[in-house]
Amino acid sequence: MKKEAIILLNMGGPNNLNEVELFLKNMFSDPNILTMKSGLLRGFVGGMITFLRTESSQEIYRKIGGKSPIVDLTKEIVLKLQEIVGDEIIVDFVMRYTPPFAPEVIERLKANHVSKIYLIPMYPQYSTTTTKSSLDDFYECLHGSDLDATVYEIKHYFENEDYNKAVLERIKEAMDENKYEDYDLIFSAHGLPQKIINAGDPYQSHIEKNVEILKEMLVERGMDFHEVHLAYQSKVGPLKWLSPSLGEKLETVRNRGVVIYPLAFTVDNSETDYELSIEYKEIAEELGFKSYKVCKCVNDHPLFIDALVEIYEKMK
Repeated sequence: MKKEAIILLNMGGPNNLNEVELFLKNMFSDPNILTMKSGLLRGFVGGMITFLRTESSQEIYRKIGGKSPIVDLTKEIVLKLQEIVGDEIIVDFVMRYTPPFAPEVIERLKANHVSKIYLIPMYPQYSTTTTKSSLDDFYECLHGSDLDATVYEIKHYFENEDYNKAVLERIKEAMDENKYEDYDLIFSAHGLPQKIINAGDPYQSHIEKNVEILKEMLVERGMDFHEVHLAYQSKVGPLKWLSPSLGEKLETVRNRGVVIYPLAFTVDNSETDYELSIEYKEIAEELGFKSYKVCKCVNDHPLFIDALVEIYEKMK
């Protein structure tokens, strides 16, 4: 009997300091990230960004253990998902910008005579810069191979109840025994240039809908924060990006306790472990916050594993 495979798709992150340059080079070669039509111009701009950022990015990764946590955490998700779906179904993962890349994983699927592939991006909300990029990459590599398999995909799942329950559980963990009314909650999503949204990318709409779902669930569970906000992080360059930025939002929060949930990610990475947990913590301290907390992503939370199982079963 030919096997099925569930493949989790994510952006990836350097597995060591030597991979930082590769990560940046691949990211800024992606036409979904640098959207100029000219490949030559993209290559030039991407090369300059990589050159200018490699050293400073390596320093960031040094501060969080010398590598991104994303691959190890994804392996834990794969193991837990594999335990539930059983040995007849292969569970694996592909990263967009660092190993394991799609061709390597496709070769493994070919060796196992896989006939059905279920692609689940690790992005709950759809964006051309994440979901589309990962799906396009997988299909391009699949078409370049001689693996004959039927492929199924899901483009977003921010409405999945178990996924959202897992988010609330991570918020509960971060709050511990603290009183909700003593804190503001900020859902911080990765930002995008406004021009990408104006071109039709539904990411902002998905983020806003996700926040509304979570707000209702917070009320239902008596998790009564002083206020709940949405902000965007990671702006780079001179273009207009989605607003308000997390920095701007922190300046307007009246409460002196704040908890941040990284809404656009399911797996922790440098933006959660460094940008939110170190950089913005320093900003919060300068602004006089008595308490600043960052939630973990859903990662391998049992409820998120349940969500992935449900997504797979609905795709069948």
